[in-house]
Amino acid sequence: MRNLVFCMLLGTTFLAMAQQEHFNNPIVTDKYTADPAAIVHDGKVYLYAGHDEPADDYNFYDLNEWLVYSSEDMIHWKEHPVPLKASDFKWAKEDAWAAEVIEKNGKFYWYVTVHHDDTHPGKAIGVAAADSPIGPFKDAIGKALITNDMTTEFTDISWDDIDPTVFIDDNGQAYLYWGNTVCYWAKLKDNMIELDGEIHAITSLPHYTEAPYIHKKGDWYYLSYAYDFPEKTAYAMSRSMEGPWEYKGILNEVAGNSNTNHQAIIEFKGIDYFIYHNGSIPTKGGSFRRSVCIDQLFYNADGTLKRIQMTSEGIQK
Repeated sequence: MRNLVFCMLLGTTFLAMAQQEHFNNPIVTDKYTADPAAIVHDGKVYLYAGHDEPADDYNFYDLNEWLVYSSEDMIHWKEHPVPLKASDFKWAKEDAWAAEVIEKNGKFYWYVTVHHDDTHPGKAIGVAAADSPIGPFKDAIGKALITNDMTTEFTDISWDDIDPTVFIDDNGQAYLYWGNTVCYWAKLKDNMIELDGEIHAITSLPHYTEAPYIHKKGDWYYLSYAYDFPEKTAYAMSRSMEGPWEYKGILNEVAGNSNTNHQAIIEFKGIDYFIYHNGSIPTKGGSFRRSVCIDQLFYNADGTLKRIQMTSEGIQK
């Protein structure tokens, strides 16, 4: 009898533990989301993502719009109305690929990857702007900021001008980084919609594929990027936005059953977060139906980054 009571109590304890267990990755499960970007504004995190929505018999990247979510705790996320579509750029003919939002002087600028119409064939980078982090966003210049013919001296492929990321340095100077197979950078003018000077290429990043992302911690600048294919995430460090960049190693392994790996890194309420995607939604998740996830990021004493531990639990209270 005593053993029976003990077993019943033990079973009740395990049941209570199971009921308390929460799996917060992926953070969105009713839609496929990819290529995350995020900003912190007025005590909230705003998460921007592409929307994977290929037909069942189509296995490639089919994205036509971007999504936006907000959170006050990194656990509970509110979806807002669709803020921007590829079709909002009249000079583009398709593809809402990787994009990033940044705020300057109360205005929000969204740098996006689309496919240009036949006047400038190939991938291109456009800019939309809004007065709110949730939009609505509108094409800020009525034409592309970067077109494929602007980078032909570095490579002759038509898909190298993708994955824009923007960082504003402490002195107010804004920088645009982007590129597939080649990592490019250029300064932006104060209006955030024009280049300020020539386009540069970085040659010190081993196995660079795409998805550059810049963040800063203390006196160090960090350039993370997709490494090789299927993609891991690697990173380099520098004391300057203009380099030189010193390669430091792998930050994130291949993410689940997704060939691509695309990251955003933010600090929110004193905690550092690594935002990425994998293909973990069990229905039809995979390389072309991806899902945004979030785990913590940790630094070593010398400023280098600890390797990401991808989890199903994600961010907990």
